[in-house]
Formats: sequence, C-alpha cells, structure tokens
Amino acid sequence: MSTESWKSARNAVVLIACLLAGWQALYWFAGEIAMRPPLATLRYTANLVTTDAFWPHLSETMRAFAIALAIAVAVGLLTGFWLGFHSLSRQVFEPMLVAIYSIPKITLYPVLLLAFGLGMPAKIAFGAIHGIIPVALFTINAVRNIKPILIKTGRVHRLGPLDMVRSILFPAALPEIFTGFRVGFSLTLIGTLLGEMFAAQRGLGYLLMTAIGLHNVDLIMAVTLLLIVFAAVVSTLLLAIDRRLHRRSV
Repeated sequence: MSTESWKSARNAVVLIACLLAGWQALYWFAGEIAMRPPLATLRYTANLVTTDAFWPHLSETMRAFAIALAIAVAVGLLTGFWLGFHSLSRQVFEPMLVAIYSIPKITLYPVLLLAFGLGMPAKIAFGAIHGIIPVALFTINAVRNIKPILIKTGRVHRLGPLDMVRSILFPAALPEIFTGFRVGFSLTLIGTLLGEMFAAQRGLGYLLMTAIGLHNVDLIMAVTLLLIVFAAVVSTLLLAIDRRLHRRSV
C-alpha cells in the first residue's frame, strides 16, 4: 500500500470513528424518544436487510433513481451542449435555467402529480428535474471555457455538430461535465426519495415516511443509515474520479 493510500485509509477510519462517537454523544443527549445508539441501529439494519419485505422497497427506489438519473444526464448534456455552443440561445435560456434552479422543487410536486399520477412516473419525473439543471449548467460552463483554438480546428476540418461534440467538445469539457454529473447524482437521489415520501406505496422514501408516521425510531434510523452509507460511498468514488479527471486536464 502506497503512502497516499495509507493516509487515505487512516483518515477514513478516523472520520468514521469520530462520526460514531458524535452519534453516541447525540444519543446520550437526545435519549430513546428521538434516536437509537450506533450499535443498536447497526443490529436492526442487519436484521432489516435480511427480511423479504425490505428488498422490494430497495428495488423500487433504485429503479426509479437509475431511470431519473439517466434522464437527467441525457437531457442535461443535450441542453448544455446546445446552449454552450450556441451563444444566442445561451443568452436567452441560461438565465431561465438559473431562475428555475433557484425555485424550491417541492412546489412543483402537485403539478407533477397531476401530470404523471401516483407511482413510478411521478417519482422519476421529480428525481429528474432535480438533476437536469445542474448537469446542464456545468456543461454550459464547460463548453464555454473550451479553448477557441480547438473549436477553430474542428471548423477547419469541417466537422458537423455531432462530430464536433464527440471529437472535440466532449473530451475537452469532460472534467467539468463530470463535476456536474456528481452534483446531479446527489440531487437526483434527493428528488427521487422526496417523490417517494409524498406519493408512493413502495420505496425507501415511502418506508421512511411510514416509519415517521408510526414513530418507529428503529426503522427511521436504519433506513436513514442505509441511505447515508449509499450516498457517501458513491459520492466518494465519484469525487475521486472527478479529481483524477481534473488533474489530467491541467
């Protein structure tokens, strides 16, 4: 193991230990009515994931999240490249994207329910609208910051729009686009879970909302822990890839 890998592993262990210690201290302060201690939560979570009733909820959430993320990335990239490459369209529509991005998305949920109804389509739509705009804005900025000489080279070679994106724009803008993907991943996950919490009959968000209604603290803590661990692990991997891409582009 290299020195850098050893330091990263040591820092991760120290961070986890500090988080567990803080969790235990917060439990001592809040008491049984609001929290459970780390060991009890880990035991309950281990039992929860072995039950047959848990896996349909997990499968529902992961399926909705995967589709929402794919839509967010595809629409965000298409919008970002279009506005980044076409200056007039960017001047008109980029302020609109920024304005929409500042709107609390929860206010749009009644509209989505009317448009898509209850169930999977509404969850996917609610997750996707959280991720599309960050991906689009980062892509716009990435394309805008591409060196003009690269674009001129593509025009000299008479590349069409698709060839220009595939051969020049996308490789040059990839580091910043990936940063947008990383942000879009987190926001799409949040949006999908919020969609499940308010109007769904399956999924981790629904399970969490049911536990809140029944004041089942053990289930609340277990589902929250699973979501935090999943988000933290994937975000750490994406951050490592993001940093490597930016180092290569320097």
